[in-house]
Amino acid sequence: MISYEEKDIFSIARMTHKTNNFRPKIALYEPDIPQNTAAIARTCSCLGALLEIIEPCGFLLSDKRFKRVVMDYLDESMIKTYNSSEEFFNAKKKDRVILMTTKASKSYIDFKFKDGDTLLFGRESSGVPQKVHKIVNHRIKIPMIEKKRSLNLASSVAIILSENIRQTKYLWTNQ
Repeated sequence: MISYEEKDIFSIARMTHKTNNFRPKIALYEPDIPQNTAAIARTCSCLGALLEIIEPCGFLLSDKRFKRVVMDYLDESMIKTYNSSEEFFNAKKKDRVILMTTKASKSYIDFKFKDGDTLLFGRESSGVPQKVHKIVNHRIKIPMIEKKRSLNLASSVAIILSENIRQTKYLWTNQ
């Protein structure tokens, strides 16, 4: 767990992370749109997933666009931050990390999710760098019609997290 001085930046000051190996984890690689991150925090809060933020972020926690969307759903005990992708991957050596990418050949529909998976999503503006593609062993995508680039990040998280929960029955076995 990273501990920061209390500052009004999206380093998520004073956040803690409850250890629960069965919970799905949503990891955001250097998010840059506050509204998407806030919507994802709400989704994670409502569905019991842990949210992991890989810094740096492209906005401040005090950003009114973030606050307007997250409202009172920001559950600080369900969020963990990492200073860098190196720190994130060092912490995940024993965990399964699945990269969501439009460059994948395998659809999420054909993928077998497991308890405690970490579902990694790239930046809204540029995805993840090639070095991250090389590190992960599992890459999946959401199929789309031709000539469409990508879905909104918050929508993609909701789709994949829902399928993870459906397959692992997390909400049915952990309430």
